[in-house]
Parts: sequence; structure tokens; C-alpha cells
Amino acid sequence: MNTPQSLTLTRPDDWHLHLRDEAALRSVLPYTAAQFARAIVMPNLRPPITTAAQAQAYRERILGARPEGSDFEPLMTLYLTDLTPVDEIKRAKDAGVVALKLYPAGATTNSDAGVTDIRKIYKTLEAMQREGLLLLVHGEVTDPDIDVFDREAVFIDRVMQPLRKDMPELKVVFEHITTQEAADYVLASDDFTAATLTPQHLLYNRNAIFMGGLRPHYYCLPVLKREQHRLALLKAATSGSKKFFLGTDSAPHASQMKENSVCGAGCFTAMSALELYAEAFDSVGAMDQLEAFASFNGPDFYNLPRNTGTVELRRQAWTLPSAVPFGEAQIKPLRGGEALAWKLV
Repeated sequence: MNTPQSLTLTRPDDWHLHLRDEAALRSVLPYTAAQFARAIVMPNLRPPITTAAQAQAYRERILGARPEGSDFEPLMTLYLTDLTPVDEIKRAKDAGVVALKLYPAGATTNSDAGVTDIRKIYKTLEAMQREGLLLLVHGEVTDPDIDVFDREAVFIDRVMQPLRKDMPELKVVFEHITTQEAADYVLASDDFTAATLTPQHLLYNRNAIFMGGLRPHYYCLPVLKREQHRLALLKAATSGSKKFFLGTDSAPHASQMKENSVCGAGCFTAMSALELYAEAFDSVGAMDQLEAFASFNGPDFYNLPRNTGTVELRRQAWTLPSAVPFGEAQIKPLRGGEALAWKLV
């Protein structure tokens, strides 16, 4: 088994990130900027980022929150609604927006304004296909009669397959996939379909949510699945396939929201993202596959240049802080207070 003591990577990117806004943004951005050169920034603020002008203004706020000396680059997205106008797509392209995000209405945090039926936005999707903007998909149906653990697999049948048939040259990222069905689907797809994988879905199955009691900081959407699915995701991530790349879906929620009677969905992993991915890849002796997953496959799919510069991971035990400031509140990272085996140095 490949067991290196250190690993140098081309500077990586995060292709799925939540930064929030204002004081929360200023609290969490430095952690991502320390690990990644660029990140795809999710648009599900309140209110959501639905226009090119709003995306430009949000980008300026992010740039203003960067630590001194940082060259971190936010890659902006728009939030699709049933009413996203076709002519907004050209404005988005001209403004440097790289993708639009499809949230099925009610699927996750701040998704109430999402799309109720993908057929309602076909004209907009056709415009995206023409302009070369990517579609980022939260791949779950929201029907209350579909079991929460089956919603991703049903989404493939109901939405992904018809969409790929109708718009074969629209680039689609199936985000934060969680099931063997999704991994198999992406592997069997053409070069216009790819997927991101989070550290928590590579490291944990759904037992983690219930070990010793209800553990809300392991609760995210799509929810962790059975061990067979985790193993399938890990196999896909470490397979060498160019279709899979790093997307943390790091989602900051104040601790009181995570530990509430109705728990916010999301794992905050920005503080130790590369270390967690390294642990996952190391667990199957695949550290030699981490650089392509973290640094090459994402920019290649987005038709963006690969980064220059490097980062180094070292096999070194350290303890993640149990909590850090989050605006006027605090936030608890996934694995907070626990020892990690790899350290970004």
C-alpha cells in the first residue's frame, strides 16, 4: 500500500462552497483562501443571487473579505428559479459568471425559491448550452412520498436522464453525489457530465450521525448513506476518472442552529478540507490519485487553466479546534476537537 509521509500538490480548487455573507463571510473565507486558489461560490443567500448584477456585487464583497495578501478567486454562480429569464444568461456570461445552480424547490438550505419543474426552465437551459455556462445540480427529488435515502437515485431517473437526452451538450455537474447509483451513472455518462464529492461522504456512512447519540454536525443534505455507497464513492474518487473532482460543500451554520430542535443541514469542513480528503484517499492507498482529483479534473471540466504553485500535505497529527468565531456566534467544524492525521503545511 502507498503510504507516503508527505505529498506536494498543484494548488487545488474547491468546486462547491458556501460562504454566506457579511460577518459570516468574513469569518469563514480565510479558511478556504488558505487551502484553495479558487472556489465555486453557491448563490443560495437570502435573498438568492439570481442576476448578473447581484453576482458581481457579491463577488466584490467576497474580494473585500479576503485576508491581506490573498489572491483567492471566487467563481460566481446564479440561482435558477422558475422565472430566470433567457436574456439573463448572456448578461451572466458577460459578467464572468461560470455556472447556474439548480436547487429543486425545498431540497436543502435556502432552496425555497428553487425550481419546481425543470421543464419550466428549458429555454433558459438551452441558452446556457449556447453560451457555455455550466449547470450545477443538487440531485434530489423533493416528493414527500420518496424516502430521503432514495431521492438521489430517483432524481437520476426522473431528471438527469431526460435532461441529458434533451440537452446533450449542456455541461452538468452532479454535485455532492452520495450513492452508488450516482457514481455508476456519472461513470457511464459522456464527457459533458461530471460530479463533485465531499469529504464527509468519502469518510462516513449514516451511522456517523447516530454514534453515541444524535450528532448534528454530521447532518448534511444529501444525507450520508449506507456503507456500500460510501465505498462506491471512494472507489470513484480514487479511480483516476477525470469525471470526479473536489467539492467540499462546506456549509457554515452557527452552532446554535446546528444544535437546535430543527437542525440546519451542512458540514463545515473548510478548516481542514484537504486533510480530510487526504485521510480518505490514504485509507485505500490512493494518495497518488489525490492531485488529479483536487487540482486537475475540476479546471479541466470547466475549461479553466490549472493553477500554478503548490501546497504540501504532511503526515502529522494535530487537533482541529472544537469551535471558532462565526460573526457574533461560533461555529463547530466537522471533527472539531479531534485529531487529524494529515496537516497542510
